[in-house]
Formats: sequence, structure tokens, C-alpha cells
Amino acid sequence: MTSECRLRIGIISGSGPEAGVDLWSKLLEENRELLGTAFSGDLDAPYVIILSEPRLGLSMHLETHEEEVWSQLETALRTLACQVDLIAIACNTLHYFEARIGSLRLPARLVSLSDVLSDYVRAQGLRQVALLGARPVMELGRWSPYRRLGALVSIERPRDSDAVHRLILDIKRLGPTDGLVATRFSTLLETLQSRTVVLACTELPLIAVQAVGRQLVDMNRLLARALVVASLDSSCAPITARPSCNGALAQP
Repeated sequence: MTSECRLRIGIISGSGPEAGVDLWSKLLEENRELLGTAFSGDLDAPYVIILSEPRLGLSMHLETHEEEVWSQLETALRTLACQVDLIAIACNTLHYFEARIGSLRLPARLVSLSDVLSDYVRAQGLRQVALLGARPVMELGRWSPYRRLGALVSIERPRDSDAVHRLILDIKRLGPTDGLVATRFSTLLETLQSRTVVLACTELPLIAVQAVGRQLVDMNRLLARALVVASLDSSCAPITARPSCNGALAQP
């Protein structure tokens, strides 16, 4: 199946930029695996556009920068919406805005991380998971895209959410290969009781750690697979068939 027969994918990155690259890389890996023997090379790769907006990094301080973050995200969404069919946001925190995104009635569909995780929990029959992410995500309050997850599964949160938040900021600053960062992450994992740990921050899967006896759930990996599956859905009308776009960029 060539890219001309598939839905087109847009990735919004910037919080952080490495997460967008990571999602694209995993999307290619999942595409190759799902196509199996039908994959013959470049022509069977998905069509992907990445838009990386550095100011989306303010999502780490969403409580005080909500409207500024939303303004940048809305602009990015409108820029991509008439160039692609599916939109992925390579940041767990930014999925807080899913309701607002839905109200924009964009011609492209957002692939929801919340839905992806809920589907995974059901498919695996999970009863308990630990949730690691930025403070707004882990606290499961109004800022968290996973605030309704507790209806499906028991959720363990780390005792020191500030320490996890600081770790994520240091991954962004120092990079995921920093030795101290990796040590802190390993120590954090050891404090958890749950066997299944959801890495609900796109920076955390970038750290190479051994987690013996635990299943680390990489949300970027789950999102990548969901995007490939959705892109292969021939029942959806591709963007070229939508008169509302007319081949032009949407304006904010």
C-alpha cells in the first residue's frame, strides 16, 4: 500500500522536540511491523508532517500559562489541519485541551492519547497501573487528560510528584542520555508497587533503563501504533476528497 492510498499524518511537537522525533521514529517501526510482508520499502511508509513549536514547552507550567499554550497549540492545529487527515500531539500534557480541540471542528481528526490508553487498559485487562508524568498529568485533576482513567483501573501515583516533574525538566535540559538523569529515573521506578508503569510523559521513554519485573508502557509507542492503524483505514475519506479544505492552509 503506497502513501497515496493512506490517510496523512501530522505530528505536533515542541514539548519537547525530541518527543516528536521519537514519535515519528516509532511510527515508522510500527508501520513496518503492521504491514509485515506487504512492506516493500520507502513507498509503503506513511505520509508525515511534523510541526515543532518551542513555545509549547510552556505546557510544563500549564497552571500559569494555559491561554498562551492554547494559542500556540491552536495555531499549530489550524496550520496542519488542511494538510493532513490525522493529527497527533507528541505531549501527554497538551491533551488536556482535547475538548477545546473538538470544538474547533477541524477537518483533520485528533488521535487521542486518553482514548489510546483506555483501549490499552481494556485490551490488557489491567487492574492497577502506576502513572508517571508532569505534575498536572499525575495529579489527575482538571489539568490531566487522564482524569477519568480511574473509572477503568486503580492508579498508583509516586509519593513525590515534584521530584518526577523536576526529573522531566532535567531530561529536557540535560538530555535523556545524562547518567544522573537515568539513575534518578531508575530509583524512582523502584519506589513503585505496580508492575505496569505508564510513562505519561513523552520524555520518559527516551531514557534507556532496565526495569526488571515491570512493564513500562510507552505512550508514544501506543500512539504510533494507533496512528498507523488509523492511516490504513480505507473507509475514511482522504483530505483530497474534502471540499472544505480546497488545498489551502486554514487560518487562525
